[in-house]
Amino acid sequence: MEIQENIINKVAQSGLVTLDPAQFYAPGERVVYDIKDNLFHGLMLREKDFREFVKTHDWAQYEGKNVAVTCTADAIVPAWAYMLLANRLAPYAREVVFGDADVLETVLFVKEVAAIDVEQYRDQRVVIKGCGDVPVPVSAYVELTQRLTPVAKSLMFGEPCSTVPIYKRRD
Repeated sequence: MEIQENIINKVAQSGLVTLDPAQFYAPGERVVYDIKDNLFHGLMLREKDFREFVKTHDWAQYEGKNVAVTCTADAIVPAWAYMLLANRLAPYAREVVFGDADVLETVLFVKEVAAIDVEQYRDQRVVIKGCGDVPVPVSAYVELTQRLTPVAKSLMFGEPCSTVPIYKRRD
């Protein structure tokens, strides 16, 4: 008896559009600049010393990098100090944000997601991939959901063979 089976790829026939959030990973090295290294005795920022540092520091080393500016010490740092750093970094860095590495990654992903043309997903059944080689912050999934909900027919999370429904438009 001969058994002949036709294997049917139901995922390929489903009409699902897979969207990988990793494609929104912004280029450039990530750097955290910690202002704690500029504090006097690790406690306070002295304006004269800080201004001298800002004037003489080699800012070109941040060329094309994504920089988070923060202070991990328990010290009061005036807003103008962060403003001076942002001013000096701006001509060189790809992106400058206030916060830690997680904030930097969130800002980078949100900016990349905000630039997509959502019309390509109009009336589509979209699966937003949930795993991959690039760590994707939850904020990117939230931003994608917020951007795609008005245009997509449905949104799902996971892989095409195993999805978690997020949204389905009632036609």
